[in-house]
Amino acid sequence: MSTMTTKSATSAAQSSPNAIIELRDVYVTFKSRTGSLFKPHLVHAVNGVSMTVKPGEVLGIVGESGCGKSTTANVMCGLQAPTAGHVYFKGEEVTKRSAADRRAIGRVVSVVFQDPATALNARMAVRDQLMDPLRVHKIGTETERERRVAELIQMVGLPSSALGALPSQLSGGQRQRVAIARALSLSPDAIIADEPTSALDVSVRAQILNLLMDLKNDLGLAMVFISHDIQTVRYISDTIAVMNGGRVVEEGPARQILENPQDPYTRTLLGAAPSLLHPNLGQG
Repeated sequence: MSTMTTKSATSAAQSSPNAIIELRDVYVTFKSRTGSLFKPHLVHAVNGVSMTVKPGEVLGIVGESGCGKSTTANVMCGLQAPTAGHVYFKGEEVTKRSAADRRAIGRVVSVVFQDPATALNARMAVRDQLMDPLRVHKIGTETERERRVAELIQMVGLPSSALGALPSQLSGGQRQRVAIARALSLSPDAIIADEPTSALDVSVRAQILNLLMDLKNDLGLAMVFISHDIQTVRYISDTIAVMNGGRVVEEGPARQILENPQDPYTRTLLGAAPSLLHPNLGQG
């Protein structure tokens, strides 16, 4: 991470040791289309959020639509700049990140989006979609890239014949496996998975979750897993942060949050949301 070593050493001293990503008292405010031209209404999407993504652990962020969880994730991966607060990446402050910072973060943090149909290029074969990040970051020779692509497709449980397919020729679950393979192409330290199963059939969700868990265990990945379904988050997370109205209303070890929730909103989520997962989740 030589691109970020010129920044103040004091910022590194303020961040949590060994954290991959850390948000410290982050706010994100948007101007809404309501209100007048000179006095637009403000939407406080994220209100004073602090979170830490640690190596090898899964942080689950759960809450209803509009609670700020996806905006928080966008701040983590650099797609959204905070209005206020601080963002640290491996000990260095990157709140106002440069192009070099963004490239460095892109090598270490990858994103898996909700809908693989829109996340993948409809006109590119799977092989090219997996090859593209390697070419952009100038990693390896063409032969080494081909070898890496073959390794990736096997890693996510797809046959090598899928490399020649277009996204439209694959099922939803297969497309999401391709999206996960692409996220893994640069061997990241962390993956941000934003509702990665919500666009899939119920019967496929368990397979994708099990794949993510296997990859986390096999590769030592850190992961931020975002969902409105607290039962899904419960299955996959080490730590859970419950968001409501742009704030973290409760955070702690997954078992503690689920067995002894302290906030009324967490109790409401637990009581209102039956598991959307396939009954065979975790088997096999």
